[in-house]
Amino acid sequence: MTYLEAILKVLAVGLILGAGLPAIFAVGLVAFAKGSGGAEADGTTTAPNPALKFVGLLLFAAVAAVIVIAILYITKATIIHHFGFNPVPFLPK
Repeated sequence: MTYLEAILKVLAVGLILGAGLPAIFAVGLVAFAKGSGGAEADGTTTAPNPALKFVGLLLFAAVAAVIVIAILYITKATIIHHFGFNPVPFLPK
């Protein structure tokens, strides 16, 4: 059962990071673009929506935070060796 559990964990993380992060980034792009306002194809204009721009920026920040935390987690042993502190103490070993 341990092999099956390990395979399912890898599959879940792969789906979340491999498909989830790009989807969150895409939703952020759409929210930021809709929040910027501008001219439509038919010639009408829309006013900027600061709330949608904020949601877009918040989603961008969430994706960036996940990427930075992942890089710190991957390089954790090297950082501990050279600098003597754990950059991600909130993640399990």
